[in-house]
This record gives sequence, C-alpha cells and structure tokens, in this order.
Amino acid sequence: MSFVEYGDTIKDGDTAIVFLGHESMFPVKVQHGTVTQTKYGVIRHSTDLIGKKYGSKVTCSKGGWVFILHPTPELWTMNLPHRTQILYSTDISLITMMLELKPGSIVCESGTGSGSLSHALIRTVAPTGHLYTVEFHQQRAEKAREEFREHGVEHLVTVTNQDVCKNGFGVSNIADAVFLDIPSPWEAIGHAKSALKAEGGRICSFSPCIEQVQRTCLAMEEYGFTEINTLEILLRVYNVRTISLQIPDLGKAAEDNSSTGFDSSNPSNQGSPCSNLQQGTVQFKSGVPLREMVGHTGYLTFATKS
Repeated sequence: MSFVEYGDTIKDGDTAIVFLGHESMFPVKVQHGTVTQTKYGVIRHSTDLIGKKYGSKVTCSKGGWVFILHPTPELWTMNLPHRTQILYSTDISLITMMLELKPGSIVCESGTGSGSLSHALIRTVAPTGHLYTVEFHQQRAEKAREEFREHGVEHLVTVTNQDVCKNGFGVSNIADAVFLDIPSPWEAIGHAKSALKAEGGRICSFSPCIEQVQRTCLAMEEYGFTEINTLEILLRVYNVRTISLQIPDLGKAAEDNSSTGFDSSNPSNQGSPCSNLQQGTVQFKSGVPLREMVGHTGYLTFATKS
C-alpha cells in the first residue's frame, strides 16, 4: 500500500479508511488477529479485511456495514491524528497550483506539523520529485518519519529536525518551490531564497494574521522577490433544494382568468399554470447557501524568485 500508488487488495500492514458515511470515517492499520470496533459491530481484520479489494462493502458483527477505502492525501487530511493545526484541501489545492508543482518538482516545506500538506505535496511530485520538510519539534519530526514509512512514501521525502529560521532547509539552489507555515516566516525568507533554484522558483507563506503577512511581504521585497500577492480562500457550500415563493400580485390574474373563461373548479385545469396563480405560490429548484460557512483559515502569500 502506498499513498501515491493504488493497490487493489488490502494487505497486512496497510493503512485503510473505514467509511461509515460522509461525516463519519476513520483510519485503521490492518493487522492479522486485530479487531476494530464500530457502531455497527466488530470488524475482524484477518477475515473481513485482509485479501479483500479496496472499496469492498464489509458487514460488521451487528449486521451493519461499512466500506473500506484506499487511502489518499484528501482522505488522510480528513482523518489524520492532529498534532498541530492543519491545512485542508481548499487551501492545499491553491498552494499546489500557485507553486506550479508537477511530477519531478523539488519542494522544501516548513513546518511539517501533522503532515496534511506533506502527503499532498508528495503525491504531486511523485514519482521522480522530492520533498524536504523541516520540523522544529523533535517528537513531531519522528512521528512524521514513522507515518511516511508506514504509508510507503519514505523514498520521496526527507524529514529534518531543526530550526529553519536559524539553520535553513539543508539544501541549496535545487528547490522549485518553498512553503512556509511557521510563526515568523519573515525570518526564513533568506534561507528560502538560498534553497530555491537560481531563477524562477516560487515561494508561499501561510499566516493566520495580517500583521505576519505585512512583515513577510517586506522581507520578500528586501530579498528581491517579485510578483508578491496575498490571497484568502473562503469556501461557500450550496445546497440544492425545492423552495416555495409567493407569486407577486400584478393585478391582472383575475382579469385574465375571467376573459379566458378559466374555471378553477374544473379538474382538467388543476395542474395548469393558472392554478398555481390562484394558489399564490410556485415551487422550483434553487441553490441555497448554508446558514453557516467556514470562515477565515489563513492568508496565502505567493512570490517568485527573480
């Protein structure tokens, strides 16, 4: 099993996603002799998972059922153990596009955190690219190495435990892109410039506060970066549903009905548009935004090495 290569069959040692519904899923490490408890009953790994195909419908001990899904960076983002605040797919998609990443790209990242963005970057640059990720916290760095190894992507990523603001990324003049998600990104701009290739490399800094953005932009200008711009993504979800609205009284409905000899008591006229006019409402499908929406996550500042 690998997060960058698809496998048909569930194997011992795989990480799989147990899907109970769109709002209920969780990861599980498949092991011989192990059982997993769900609200629908027990899943026995040896008999219910190992050897089955990904996407299979598995019946639990209480008669309910779940789907077993192959892991992807998107599913991992929704289910990973949180060691820090993480980036979600909305921001990740824009970061990947604006950094102009593709298979074979070399990317530097700081900090690694819970590895949400890291998995997406690895999948994007595979099979010939590489991710150099720096994490200040030693235990988080060790846990990230363990997860990358379990997920079959350790050959595509190098995890370093150091302070990027003091020691940089450990590489020079090879990166196509640099991503910063640290409290004081302006202190790492010089190291980011050193890590980027000679010309045209892209940089992105994620910061929740506008004051951080201001200092980062000033540092980018000082180090000669160009095309500096800051974006914010706000996700707005729409529900498609049937709604009823009153038809405005334009003062002609009664005249039109009498002049055409319309009889509302006639069963043959009950489904006609004039019948709806008599009732005063009309139903139609409409896209309606949710009452609550996801608000501010952070500002994304992009720039190009000149």
